[in-house]
Amino acid sequence: MKKRRLGTSELEVAPLCFGGNVFGWTADEKSTFALLDAFVDAGFNLIDTADMYSNWVPGNHGGESETLIGKWLRARGNRDKVIISSKFGLEMGPGKSGLSPTYMRSAIEGSLRRLQTDYIDLYQAHEDDPNTPMQDTLEAFAGLVDAGKVRVIGASNFTAKRFAQALRISDDTGLPRYQSLQPIYNLYDRGEFETGLAKLVQAERVGVISYYALAQGFLSGKYRSAADHAGSERGKRIAPRYLNERGTRILAGLDSVVGRTGASHAQVALAWVMAQPGITAPIVSASSVEQFSELAAATELELDKAALDMLDSASTLQS
Repeated sequence: MKKRRLGTSELEVAPLCFGGNVFGWTADEKSTFALLDAFVDAGFNLIDTADMYSNWVPGNHGGESETLIGKWLRARGNRDKVIISSKFGLEMGPGKSGLSPTYMRSAIEGSLRRLQTDYIDLYQAHEDDPNTPMQDTLEAFAGLVDAGKVRVIGASNFTAKRFAQALRISDDTGLPRYQSLQPIYNLYDRGEFETGLAKLVQAERVGVISYYALAQGFLSGKYRSAADHAGSERGKRIAPRYLNERGTRILAGLDSVVGRTGASHAQVALAWVMAQPGITAPIVSASSVEQFSELAAATELELDKAALDMLDSASTLQS
């Protein structure tokens, strides 16, 4: 499988990233092992997680995803075959959040312990922290890189202005540079990325690992009316955000391309993201091997210009 370089780093990743938010939530240990086995067997290598996954589940406290990945790494003995990406900074408990150097040093030790590894390939700031000077955060990242605990650093959920500021600090000081950005991006959620971040990451040669590539499942085509989401917690979240005139128009565009290609709605939606300039690898999650196999097939789908134009037109931000 052809790999894509992550920013200007030495990391080379397959064009689809597995989102570990499901591990310890909708995927138990057995399912997690099966999914990760299928992922690696199919030629993929980038696994994304975070220390707080999945503390939103009743009875969980965070760290469940990293723990299961760590057990799998230990059982398979394949640490050098995969690229592990994790994040820190979101709430893990009282006083456990943000990008301060002190908290970063504590957070990574917890992640390394749970992942049963002595280094993380890509360590990301989960969100911006206006209360911590950016240079302080970058200096702390430098300490982790120098100690061999982190290979490359990245950021998630930064505005274009703040991300550009961080890049300038790194350039001016020689501190480690963010090699990746993790923004929301899909056929529906285009504005945040395309109105500032897209030009910035391309000009600065920063990799992009986008999340919600299927708009929380909406772009699978399964949710088209109130009746479709009535009995589903996910559907209840999707309905208010996506079931509107523009969402309906996007589904119609997907329907058309699906009819022309024979691919599934999810495959077409993912292929569109992968075809966009600057995108390194969208993140996908699956709770079964069958579901993952369907999504993985998107990497073999090359949309022609007519299909791309149709989807662009259907999803334009202009009404």
